[in-house]
This record gives sequence, C-alpha cells and structure tokens, in this order.
Amino acid sequence: MQQRVVTVRNNAGIHCRPSGVILTTIKNEFPDHRVEILTADGAVTEIDGILTLISLALTKGTTVTLRIEGIDEERAITRIGDLLEYEFDFPPRK
Repeated sequence: MQQRVVTVRNNAGIHCRPSGVILTTIKNEFPDHRVEILTADGAVTEIDGILTLISLALTKGTTVTLRIEGIDEERAITRIGDLLEYEFDFPPRK
C-alpha cells in the first residue's frame, strides 16, 4: 500500500467537477485499485463514487492522507495525488 499526504489547492475545494475528473481517472486508469482518504480526524473513507468524495467536503488548504493499494500503486498514488492537489480552472458555464 502506498501513502501520500496531499493538500487541496483548488480555490473551490474538491466539488462536483474536480470530483468527476478524479473519479473518472480512478475508474478508467486504476479500476482494480483500492483508493482511500484518511482525514485529520482519523476517519478512513474508500473512494468508490463521486458522492463519497464530495461528502468529504475537502476545502482549499485541507490536508489528507491518500492511500492506494493495487498492482500499479506507485503510478496511481502520483496520478491521483496530483489531481487532488491540482488547481482546476474550469471555464465558466454559459
């Protein structure tokens, strides 16, 4: 199992759109991996759906531990960790 401490940098936190990008990456690139987030209060949540990730209410500046288990853990921890720390710049909706 790989672990990485990440800090959310996106100004609006991890809301619906970033969650969608992160979950699509997990499902498409790492479908056989177990992805968990450990929060500061010690709660462990398996990220298995968009609502699970959104419900964590990860705001800008929140630090969590990302844990991943699977055949390609090293690449997965880098890819998903980078997405959690990425500052998304979605264009405004019309």
